[in-house]
Amino acid sequence: MDALKTIVCLIYPDFMSLDAIGPLQVFASANVERQRQGLPNYYQTLLLAEEAGPVDSSAGIQIIAQRALSEIQADQIDTLLIPGGIGERVQINNQPLLAWLRASEPHIRRLGSVCSGALILAATGLLDGRRATTHWADIDTLRRTHPNVEVLGDQLHTYDARDTQGNAHVFTCAGVTAGIDLALALVEADLGRAMALAVARRLVMFLRRPGGQAQFSALLSPEPSRTPRLAALLDWIPSRIGDDLTLEVLAAQACMTPRTLSRVFIQELGVGPGKYVEKIRLEAARNLLQDAQASISTVSRLTGFGHPENLRRTFQKHLSVSPQEYAQRFT
Repeated sequence: MDALKTIVCLIYPDFMSLDAIGPLQVFASANVERQRQGLPNYYQTLLLAEEAGPVDSSAGIQIIAQRALSEIQADQIDTLLIPGGIGERVQINNQPLLAWLRASEPHIRRLGSVCSGALILAATGLLDGRRATTHWADIDTLRRTHPNVEVLGDQLHTYDARDTQGNAHVFTCAGVTAGIDLALALVEADLGRAMALAVARRLVMFLRRPGGQAQFSALLSPEPSRTPRLAALLDWIPSRIGDDLTLEVLAAQACMTPRTLSRVFIQELGVGPGKYVEKIRLEAARNLLQDAQASISTVSRLTGFGHPENLRRTFQKHLSVSPQEYAQRFT
């Protein structure tokens, strides 16, 4: 039997417990699924810290680090994950820890971060020239403090098992529960899609989301507080997504000139009217496909994309999968 793959989570004072325990439970559940199939365990999980023993999490509970950094060789680690949490503010200046990560990186098959753990990984310099994401609340900080990192503002994770540019080796993911999505992607790369789906079912997950999916629904975008006319328009758009929603149509509905409407959208939502409508249409198409409510051709028509090719291009741009692949993931 091959040696167990050691999955390590590096914890530190005031880390977020779910960032660590959530992903590790995915790997543990994969072992359970293999046992049910009469197969041996594939993973062993380990909590690592600068010193072995209890570590305070931001949830107010202590979690035991089984090993210290000095007690393990980097080539013994298959996958290392760095969680986020308010404690990352101290760790980004922890030079011994950063030096250990830099020295260990060439010997570890997969090195990733969860949530604001990306800021620790970025502090090592290992994200320079790479694509990266983090919790939506920390995107601006990551972009401002690490200009050499290609920051993706609205993506679940950057892991890609088929990538040849290093994104299968060093990667990041968004906040909290996105760590579970990342871990499922790692399990799929190791043991296949069927196993990843079985683990998702065991964890009673409603969806198994692809890495390129948005961090949160476009329909949850905050409504503007300063422009009541725009708030009314945002309520109106979802009910008309199959219609012609050009800038001129939207401006007339909002009783504004097209130029004024574009300016207000940028001020209030940070995107123009066209991009906002595209997000709402994409959200509606996703909901129809994942619920198997209509064919791709029908979904394209109902959500205002018209031709299926338009829907395909939008899915590839925002989710990095085709509508067919998206529907298959949630069948």
